[in-house]
Amino acid sequence: MDVRGSAVESQSARDGLLTPDSRMYIQGYMWVRWRVWCCRLAAALSLGLLLIVFHWQPRLAVLARCRSCPLALADILLIRDSFGRRHVVKVLTEEVEDDSMALLVELEDSDCRDTAQLHKEERTLLRYYLFEGLRYIWLAKKGSFCRVSVLNENWTCKDLHGFQKGLSPLEQSVRKQMYGPNLIDVPVKPYVQLLFEEVLNPFYVFQVFSITLWLVDHYYFYAICIFIISILSIGISLHEIRKQSITLRNMAQFVTNVTIRRNSGGEECVSSEELVPGDCVVLPQEGLLLPCDAALLAGECLVNESMLTGESVPVLKTPLPTGDGGYRSETERRHTLFCGTQLIQAKGGGVSAVAVVTSTGFCTAKGSLVSSIMHPQPTDFRFYQDSATFLLLLGFVAFMGTIYSIVVLFKTDVTWLELVIRSLDLVTIAVPPALPAAITTGTIYAQRRLKKQGIFCISPPRINICGKISLFCFDKTGTLTEEGLDVWGVMEGGTAGFSELVPDPRLLAPGPLLSGLACCHTVTLLQGQPIGDPLELKMVESTGWTLREPEGNGNALDSEFGGHRVLAVVQPPSQSASSGQAVAVVRRFPFSSALQRMSVVTVAHGGHSALAFLKGSPEMVASLCRAETVPKEFSRKLCSFSSEGLRVLGLAYKPVDENTDLRSIEREEVEKDLQFLGFLMMKNLVKPKSARVINLLRLANLRSAMVTGDNILTAVSVAKTCGMVGVDDTVIFVNATPHTARSMPTLTFSLEEDGDPAGQTSNAIQSLYQSGLDYHLAINGKSFAALCNDFSEYLPKVLLRATVFARMAPDQKTQLVKELQKLNYRVGMCGDGANDCGALRAADVGVSLSEAEASVASPFTSKTEDISCVPLLIREGRCSLVTSFSLFRYMAVYSLIQFCSVLILYTVRTTLADLQFLFCDLFVVTLLAIVMGRGGPSEELHPHRPSASLLTLPVLGSLLLHTGMIVLGQLAALFITTSQDWYVPLNSTLFGVANLPNMENTSVFSLSAFQYIIMAVVVTKGYPHKKPLFYNWIFLCLLVGLFALTTWLVLYPGPFVGYILKLHDFFDMDFKMLLVALAALNFLICFLVEVLVDRGILNCLRSLRGTRQSKKLYKRLNILLSESPSWPPLNETLSPTEHTVIQCS
Repeated sequence: MDVRGSAVESQSARDGLLTPDSRMYIQGYMWVRWRVWCCRLAAALSLGLLLIVFHWQPRLAVLARCRSCPLALADILLIRDSFGRRHVVKVLTEEVEDDSMALLVELEDSDCRDTAQLHKEERTLLRYYLFEGLRYIWLAKKGSFCRVSVLNENWTCKDLHGFQKGLSPLEQSVRKQMYGPNLIDVPVKPYVQLLFEEVLNPFYVFQVFSITLWLVDHYYFYAICIFIISILSIGISLHEIRKQSITLRNMAQFVTNVTIRRNSGGEECVSSEELVPGDCVVLPQEGLLLPCDAALLAGECLVNESMLTGESVPVLKTPLPTGDGGYRSETERRHTLFCGTQLIQAKGGGVSAVAVVTSTGFCTAKGSLVSSIMHPQPTDFRFYQDSATFLLLLGFVAFMGTIYSIVVLFKTDVTWLELVIRSLDLVTIAVPPALPAAITTGTIYAQRRLKKQGIFCISPPRINICGKISLFCFDKTGTLTEEGLDVWGVMEGGTAGFSELVPDPRLLAPGPLLSGLACCHTVTLLQGQPIGDPLELKMVESTGWTLREPEGNGNALDSEFGGHRVLAVVQPPSQSASSGQAVAVVRRFPFSSALQRMSVVTVAHGGHSALAFLKGSPEMVASLCRAETVPKEFSRKLCSFSSEGLRVLGLAYKPVDENTDLRSIEREEVEKDLQFLGFLMMKNLVKPKSARVINLLRLANLRSAMVTGDNILTAVSVAKTCGMVGVDDTVIFVNATPHTARSMPTLTFSLEEDGDPAGQTSNAIQSLYQSGLDYHLAINGKSFAALCNDFSEYLPKVLLRATVFARMAPDQKTQLVKELQKLNYRVGMCGDGANDCGALRAADVGVSLSEAEASVASPFTSKTEDISCVPLLIREGRCSLVTSFSLFRYMAVYSLIQFCSVLILYTVRTTLADLQFLFCDLFVVTLLAIVMGRGGPSEELHPHRPSASLLTLPVLGSLLLHTGMIVLGQLAALFITTSQDWYVPLNSTLFGVANLPNMENTSVFSLSAFQYIIMAVVVTKGYPHKKPLFYNWIFLCLLVGLFALTTWLVLYPGPFVGYILKLHDFFDMDFKMLLVALAALNFLICFLVEVLVDRGILNCLRSLRGTRQSKKLYKRLNILLSESPSWPPLNETLSPTEHTVIQCS
């Protein structure tokens, strides 16, 4: 089929394309029939080997079978994602009905139209491909494949309200073809397919090769045992993979029946699978589990978003305002119902609550999270990168050993078949196939221990990364401090200044401030009980007013308050004149982290006295008030309260013209020209364990920072209380202003001062620069944004010294984490999961404090209500990383021990017996490797983090030294044997197993069996990141048992065991004791070498290469800043091009 798009002529056949909506580079290819047949022939001639190579490298399969072509003609696409990984996807086509073309043109101006000429009949085809669950459609106008969500990304709020009447069946059908079914489909592969994919894994292909080789070499028993073990391993692996897929599918895939409106005016019950963007969904009052993302158009909804955010407090959603502004679910969270969240109840005020579908399937917020679990980004961790390199080094060792064995075997006149078999056998010995699986056991044990402690992990590879964390960021409210707040007092303000502090709002005289406290919130009732944000619950409770919501169709309340649609009524404790009058909330504009405020519109009885109330951050509230209504001492009072660690909120109000249509009034109209009312102060206590945990991190040389949306002075006060900022440490505030049409960007650093600024600032500067006191930078969200945009050259230096980040919006928290990672920090983030979701996922280690075990807000979810989980997670990460190192080194040393034994025995014309291999591999090494990772982490956090690199001087140096000791030990056993008076030489006319049993084999095998046990002790590290060896009692008992068993095999194996294992019976007991003594000496030397390497004896070799700078950018920058006595430049105004910039090369 020849499929042509309208942009074919403008595209080069060789050109790839960087898709506009994602950072993917795609190239088009089309099938070439003769190439396909050639590949089929080559696959048959190679007995399927070529197909295995194509399975491992799909890109080679595309290049071999296809030729490059324009994307408009492509059958196959080769995709390179933003991480450099390559993927092969097939272009799919679907015929679109001709009758729907008019709607298709209206939908996207015929962008998605593509025609094909077939038998002189024109047909309309939709061309698309699926990648990581998302659908990408061909848009000829753009000349590229674009994510299907591009069709509705330019929808405005006004457009969404236009869908309130519903779609026609034809419109719905067309959109269904474009967007596909509304399913988050997690494929659960059948066992046959899983078996096929698992067997073709390089690990198992190598196992098949090894087993075949052993069968040819007559190692029948050993080959059968390894085959059985491999089958069991595959079975367990398939069961776990399928079990995880089913669990994820059960969490992700959800189909229910929903009611939608049709443009004919009727309603229809359909499957949620049929939903498309633009459908108008009628929300049931009793609630439901939402199957899509939708914008709320009418009514109010109470939603539990814990599955997505980890936040257990239900959220009140309000209708999306009409307007020409663009709609984005991220910025309109308070008006958006997200897929996978639980709609608890819907209230329409006499009419049905309705929402319009904005995203379906994997385009939803839940779909995006599920996709990130199914297709995680590659882990940029040194340990995993070095593992592959280390395997290549072992492969090189195997290659050198193969050359040596060929030379030795060639001299012994063995047959060519024997020579090939013996040489290839060395490869299976030098490169242990079980190595990748063995190093995961430490992570598995750590994950189990974390689960017992209430910490759940959905990304096990990140456990090892926890061991390398160098900086941990903490949210404030609900993380460092208690979730609930207590009202500390209110202070009324106006043109005459502030009044006296009123500790209890109930003591306030009736007026706007009391009414504002009682009604400016999103608290709602569920089964008669008020629920909502803890802060707002405390605020309403402190007034003594009660909340009442409409019942039934709400007409009675509406008529009572002038015919306005009433959302809620708040009324004073009694209806006396001294306590005020009941007011009805008729419009809500919910709190937004980006706007830092919320507002409501209320009316009194009869619909009179319409008032607008505003609540939010004091600075934001003051900026929206008329200047003459804000007291002159506003800043001083705010600084005073914030410095005491109080959470301060500002309140304002204004009368609303009674002729205004309150149903359609815009937020911008409500939130301007207000009159300042005063402050509400709330005491937010620091959690008891916060200070202890921060101190633990500080003693462990782990930097901590606070990232909060609260006031900067409140944040600094909490930072001092919990120990992030020391009592004697200086706090320097970073103030940056952005570039505007009237002013240039500026950057200043100023001290927190009281009293006379001139004299104290001078003293403070002298103290800072001359006495070398520690200082911390504090910066707010506005300054952070200006710093990123206009002062990028100063950004790394500020990040290096900043401890408090205040008034940070959710996207700024995410940006901060990424900027810190650019300095090569391993960043951890701990938050409550609500406004921190982006930062939690962007961090190397994200910890959500939540009771929702199934939350996908972050890689780790802790059920503890404080940050005590953080040091536990770091300790487990360090323990897991050290265990992975030990297992990796042990498996490498095990292969080298066996490799040396075989080479030595090849040299003397013999080899190891079948059951000798089996005894060492299965009963010694495998059992030790399985239990080596048990035990647990150290109780304390050590100041030094464990290394994450395998290719370092201590690791490679110790392996080289241990290998030397191993070779010397085995050679010593051989030479001691040959020097005995009773020694009988081998039969020189035979080779290999035909020479068994013999003295050389028995002596070398006996010592090597001890060496497997010896090295298990030597490479198992305890202090300072793991508990001592005796805590792992199973491992200790196994060591003792194996040592006793091996000693018995050396001293008195008995005739039956000796026959089975092909052991020569030495009658000289003194010689046997000498072998045991030689093993003990080998252990002492290896243990001493390991201790000396740990103490840094190899560091003397570093002097030969000279001093090298750290690879960590933040460490290099820290050295440069410590050598810059004038940083930060206090009380100077900097511009982007001014001042000397410190750069790290």
